[in-house]
Amino acid sequence: MSLFSSLSLALLLVHALPAATQDSHTGADKTTCQWECMKFTLLWPGSFCVSLKVQCMIPEYVKSWTIHGLWPMSIGHCCSCWPIFPSDLEELQPQLSQVWPTLLKSKSNFTFWKEEWIKHGTCAACVEGMNSPTKYFQTSLKLEAHYNIQSVLKGAGIEPSCNMSYKYEQLHSALAPVLGDLHFIQCVEDHRNRQVWVQVKIPMFKNFTLGCHRHLLGTHQHPPHPHPSPGHPCPQQTPIYLFPISYDNPHQPCD
Repeated sequence: MSLFSSLSLALLLVHALPAATQDSHTGADKTTCQWECMKFTLLWPGSFCVSLKVQCMIPEYVKSWTIHGLWPMSIGHCCSCWPIFPSDLEELQPQLSQVWPTLLKSKSNFTFWKEEWIKHGTCAACVEGMNSPTKYFQTSLKLEAHYNIQSVLKGAGIEPSCNMSYKYEQLHSALAPVLGDLHFIQCVEDHRNRQVWVQVKIPMFKNFTLGCHRHLLGTHQHPPHPHPSPGHPCPQQTPIYLFPISYDNPHQPCD
Protein backbone atom coordinates (compact mmCIF):
# COMPACT_ATOMS: atom_id res chain seq x y z
CA MET A 1 0.00 0.00 0.00
CA SER A 2 1.28 3.45 -0.88
CA LEU A 3 2.02 6.01 1.79
CA PHE A 4 -0.79 8.16 0.39
CA SER A 5 -3.33 5.34 0.68
CA SER A 6 -2.18 4.52 4.19
CA LEU A 7 -2.45 8.13 5.30
CA SER A 8 -5.88 8.41 3.66
CA LEU A 9 -7.07 5.43 5.70
CA ALA A 10 -5.75 7.04 8.87
CA LEU A 11 -7.63 10.25 8.16
CA LEU A 12 -10.80 8.33 7.30
CA LEU A 13 -10.74 6.34 10.52
CA VAL A 14 -10.01 9.30 12.76
CA HIS A 15 -12.31 11.89 11.26
CA ALA A 16 -15.25 9.65 10.44
CA LEU A 17 -15.85 9.18 14.16
CA PRO A 18 -16.79 11.67 16.89
CA ALA A 19 -14.03 13.58 18.63
CA ALA A 20 -12.34 11.88 21.56
CA THR A 21 -13.50 12.46 25.09
CA GLN A 22 -11.83 11.17 28.22
CA ASP A 23 -13.92 8.59 30.04
CA SER A 24 -14.08 8.77 33.81
CA HIS A 25 -14.00 4.98 34.10
CA THR A 26 -10.55 4.59 32.57
CA GLY A 27 -8.71 7.87 32.48
CA ALA A 28 -7.69 6.70 29.00
CA ASP A 29 -6.32 9.98 27.68
CA LYS A 30 -3.27 10.82 25.58
CA THR A 31 -0.93 10.93 28.56
CA THR A 32 -1.48 7.24 29.37
CA CYS A 33 -1.04 6.00 25.79
CA GLN A 34 2.42 4.47 26.20
CA TRP A 35 2.24 2.02 23.30
CA GLU A 36 3.37 2.98 19.82
CA CYS A 37 2.17 0.19 17.55
CA MET A 38 -0.71 -2.22 17.19
CA LYS A 39 -1.44 -5.26 15.10
CA PHE A 40 -4.67 -5.94 13.28
CA THR A 41 -5.12 -9.70 13.05
CA LEU A 42 -7.33 -11.48 10.54
CA LEU A 43 -8.28 -15.14 10.84
CA TRP A 44 -9.18 -17.77 8.26
CA PRO A 45 -12.06 -19.82 9.78
CA GLY A 46 -11.30 -22.88 7.66
CA SER A 47 -7.99 -23.34 9.48
CA PHE A 48 -8.72 -22.10 12.99
CA CYS A 49 -10.01 -25.38 14.40
CA VAL A 50 -7.46 -27.65 12.70
CA SER A 51 -5.04 -27.89 15.60
CA LEU A 52 -7.41 -27.15 18.49
CA LYS A 53 -8.64 -29.75 20.95
CA VAL A 54 -11.59 -27.63 22.09
CA GLN A 55 -14.88 -27.86 20.24
CA CYS A 56 -15.38 -25.42 17.37
CA MET A 57 -18.40 -24.30 15.42
CA ILE A 58 -18.31 -22.20 12.25
CA PRO A 59 -21.68 -20.51 11.59
CA GLU A 60 -22.88 -21.11 8.02
CA TYR A 61 -23.07 -17.38 7.35
CA VAL A 62 -19.30 -17.07 7.90
CA LYS A 63 -17.75 -17.41 4.44
CA SER A 64 -14.71 -15.15 4.51
CA TRP A 65 -11.75 -14.03 6.61
CA THR A 66 -12.80 -12.78 10.02
CA ILE A 67 -11.31 -10.44 12.60
CA HIS A 68 -9.33 -11.98 15.42
CA GLY A 69 -8.46 -8.70 17.06
CA LEU A 70 -6.99 -5.21 17.06
CA TRP A 71 -4.24 -5.31 19.65
CA PRO A 72 -1.91 -2.59 20.98
CA MET A 73 1.58 -4.05 21.24
CA SER A 74 4.14 -4.17 24.04
CA ILE A 75 1.40 -3.82 26.61
CA GLY A 76 -0.65 -6.28 28.63
CA HIS A 77 -3.98 -5.89 30.40
CA CYS A 78 -5.00 -2.25 30.81
CA CYS A 79 -8.21 -1.91 32.78
CA SER A 80 -11.24 -3.91 33.88
CA CYS A 81 -13.05 -0.82 35.09
CA TRP A 82 -14.56 0.27 31.75
CA PRO A 83 -17.49 -2.11 31.19
CA ILE A 84 -19.04 -2.98 27.87
CA PHE A 85 -22.74 -3.74 27.48
CA PRO A 86 -24.75 -5.39 24.67
CA SER A 87 -26.33 -2.00 23.99
CA ASP A 88 -22.89 -0.62 23.06
CA LEU A 89 -22.79 -2.97 20.08
CA GLU A 90 -26.49 -3.21 19.28
CA GLU A 91 -26.25 -1.46 15.90
CA LEU A 92 -23.01 -3.21 14.99
CA GLN A 93 -24.07 -6.70 16.06
CA PRO A 94 -25.28 -7.98 12.65
CA GLN A 95 -21.99 -7.00 11.00
CA LEU A 96 -19.84 -8.14 13.93
CA SER A 97 -21.55 -11.54 13.94
CA GLN A 98 -20.44 -12.08 10.35
CA VAL A 99 -17.00 -10.49 10.44
CA TRP A 100 -15.93 -11.01 14.07
CA PRO A 101 -17.65 -14.20 15.31
CA THR A 102 -16.48 -16.57 17.98
CA LEU A 103 -15.68 -20.00 16.59
CA LEU A 104 -15.75 -21.76 19.95
CA LYS A 105 -18.83 -23.69 21.03
CA SER A 106 -18.26 -22.73 24.64
CA LYS A 107 -18.34 -18.99 24.05
CA SER A 108 -20.98 -16.54 22.83
CA ASN A 109 -20.18 -13.75 20.42
CA PHE A 110 -20.72 -11.08 23.03
CA THR A 111 -18.49 -12.87 25.53
CA PHE A 112 -15.73 -12.92 22.92
CA TRP A 113 -16.22 -9.22 22.11
CA LYS A 114 -16.29 -8.33 25.79
CA GLU A 115 -12.97 -10.11 26.35
CA GLU A 116 -11.44 -8.31 23.38
CA TRP A 117 -12.58 -4.93 24.69
CA ILE A 118 -11.40 -5.51 28.28
CA LYS A 119 -8.02 -6.92 27.27
CA HIS A 120 -7.22 -4.84 24.19
CA GLY A 121 -9.86 -2.17 23.61
CA THR A 122 -9.26 -0.43 26.91
CA CYS A 123 -5.58 -0.15 25.95
CA ALA A 124 -6.50 1.26 22.53
CA ALA A 125 -8.99 3.72 24.00
CA CYS A 126 -6.33 6.39 24.49
CA VAL A 127 -6.41 6.94 20.71
CA GLU A 128 -8.98 9.15 19.04
CA GLY A 129 -11.36 6.99 17.06
CA MET A 130 -11.18 4.07 19.52
CA ASN A 131 -12.08 5.81 22.78
CA SER A 132 -15.28 3.88 23.51
CA PRO A 133 -16.42 0.29 23.00
CA THR A 134 -18.59 1.28 20.05
CA LYS A 135 -15.82 3.22 18.31
CA TYR A 136 -13.20 0.54 18.92
CA PHE A 137 -15.32 -2.06 17.14
CA GLN A 138 -16.38 0.41 14.43
CA THR A 139 -12.74 1.08 13.66
CA SER A 140 -11.95 -2.64 13.48
CA LEU A 141 -14.80 -3.16 11.03
CA LYS A 142 -13.53 -0.28 8.88
CA LEU A 143 -10.06 -1.81 8.79
CA GLU A 144 -11.42 -5.20 7.73
CA ALA A 145 -13.46 -3.66 4.94
CA HIS A 146 -10.56 -1.48 3.80
CA TYR A 147 -8.02 -4.29 3.43
CA ASN A 148 -10.50 -6.92 2.11
CA ILE A 149 -7.83 -9.59 1.79
CA GLN A 150 -10.38 -12.15 0.55
CA SER A 151 -10.69 -10.15 -2.67
CA VAL A 152 -6.93 -9.52 -2.84
CA LEU A 153 -6.13 -13.24 -2.61
CA LYS A 154 -8.80 -14.22 -5.12
CA GLY A 155 -7.39 -11.68 -7.55
CA ALA A 156 -4.00 -13.36 -7.19
CA GLY A 157 -5.48 -16.81 -7.85
CA ILE A 158 -5.10 -17.91 -4.23
CA GLU A 159 -8.24 -19.74 -3.13
CA PRO A 160 -9.03 -22.42 -0.52
CA SER A 161 -8.28 -25.98 -1.60
CA CYS A 162 -7.59 -29.36 -0.02
CA ASN A 163 -5.24 -30.36 -2.81
CA MET A 164 -3.45 -27.24 -3.98
CA SER A 165 -0.66 -25.75 -1.89
CA TYR A 166 1.14 -22.43 -2.15
CA LYS A 167 4.62 -21.16 -1.57
CA TYR A 168 5.28 -18.64 1.19
CA GLU A 169 6.49 -16.12 -1.37
CA GLN A 170 3.23 -16.42 -3.32
CA LEU A 171 1.17 -15.50 -0.29
CA HIS A 172 3.48 -12.74 0.89
CA SER A 173 3.76 -11.16 -2.57
CA ALA A 174 -0.01 -11.17 -3.07
CA LEU A 175 -0.62 -9.30 0.20
CA ALA A 176 2.38 -6.95 0.26
CA PRO A 177 0.92 -4.29 -2.11
CA VAL A 178 -2.05 -3.91 0.26
CA LEU A 179 -0.64 -4.75 3.70
CA GLY A 180 2.96 -3.63 3.29
CA ASP A 181 6.09 -5.78 3.44
CA LEU A 182 5.98 -6.20 7.22
CA HIS A 183 2.77 -8.21 7.45
CA PHE A 184 3.21 -11.58 9.15
CA ILE A 185 1.47 -14.85 8.25
CA GLN A 186 0.88 -17.68 10.72
CA CYS A 187 0.21 -21.36 10.15
CA VAL A 188 -0.96 -24.36 12.14
CA GLU A 189 -0.05 -28.00 11.58
CA ASP A 190 -2.79 -30.52 10.92
CA HIS A 191 -2.80 -34.22 11.85
CA ARG A 192 -1.00 -35.04 8.60
CA ASN A 193 1.77 -32.57 9.36
CA ARG A 194 0.65 -30.17 6.64
CA GLN A 195 1.27 -26.46 7.17
CA VAL A 196 -2.07 -24.67 7.05
CA TRP A 197 -2.39 -20.89 6.83
CA VAL A 198 -4.55 -19.55 9.66
CA GLN A 199 -3.80 -15.85 10.34
CA VAL A 200 -2.29 -12.68 9.00
CA LYS A 201 -1.07 -9.95 11.34
CA ILE A 202 -0.86 -6.40 10.04
CA PRO A 203 1.40 -4.02 11.98
CA MET A 204 0.45 -0.37 12.12
CA PHE A 205 1.16 2.73 14.13
CA LYS A 206 -1.44 4.20 16.44
CA ASN A 207 -2.40 6.67 13.67
CA PHE A 208 -3.34 3.66 11.49
CA THR A 209 -0.46 3.97 9.04
CA LEU A 210 1.27 0.71 8.16
CA GLY A 211 4.67 -0.10 9.56
CA CYS A 212 5.96 -0.67 13.09
CA HIS A 213 9.20 -2.26 11.96
CA ARG A 214 10.63 -1.88 15.48
CA HIS A 215 8.50 -4.76 16.67
CA LEU A 216 8.81 -8.40 15.64
CA LEU A 217 5.26 -9.65 15.36
CA GLY A 218 6.34 -13.27 15.28
CA THR A 219 8.25 -13.18 18.55
CA HIS A 220 6.38 -10.63 20.65
CA GLN A 221 4.66 -12.32 23.55
CA HIS A 222 1.32 -11.39 25.07
CA PRO A 223 -0.39 -12.77 28.16
CA PRO A 224 -2.73 -15.73 27.41
CA HIS A 225 -5.38 -14.68 24.92
CA PRO A 226 -9.09 -15.32 25.52
CA HIS A 227 -9.47 -16.74 21.99
CA PRO A 228 -6.89 -19.52 21.36
CA SER A 229 -4.22 -18.70 18.78
CA PRO A 230 -2.07 -21.78 18.20
CA GLY A 231 -0.30 -20.38 15.15
CA HIS A 232 3.40 -20.25 14.43
CA PRO A 233 5.33 -18.47 11.66
CA CYS A 234 4.55 -20.09 8.32
CA PRO A 235 7.69 -21.81 7.03
CA GLN A 236 9.24 -20.25 3.96
CA GLN A 237 10.45 -23.51 2.39
CA THR A 238 7.43 -25.76 2.97
CA PRO A 239 4.15 -26.02 1.00
CA ILE A 240 1.37 -24.06 2.66
CA TYR A 241 -2.31 -24.98 2.41
CA LEU A 242 -5.39 -22.81 2.68
CA PHE A 243 -8.13 -25.26 3.59
CA PRO A 244 -11.76 -24.56 2.62
CA ILE A 245 -14.26 -23.91 5.39
CA SER A 246 -16.02 -27.05 6.59
CA TYR A 247 -19.15 -26.42 8.64
CA ASP A 248 -19.65 -30.14 9.34
CA ASN A 249 -16.09 -31.03 10.28
CA PRO A 250 -14.13 -27.86 11.16
CA HIS A 251 -11.33 -29.79 12.88
CA GLN A 252 -10.52 -31.87 9.79
CA PRO A 253 -11.91 -29.97 6.82
CA CYS A 254 -9.96 -31.97 4.23
CA ASP A 255 -10.67 -35.52 5.41
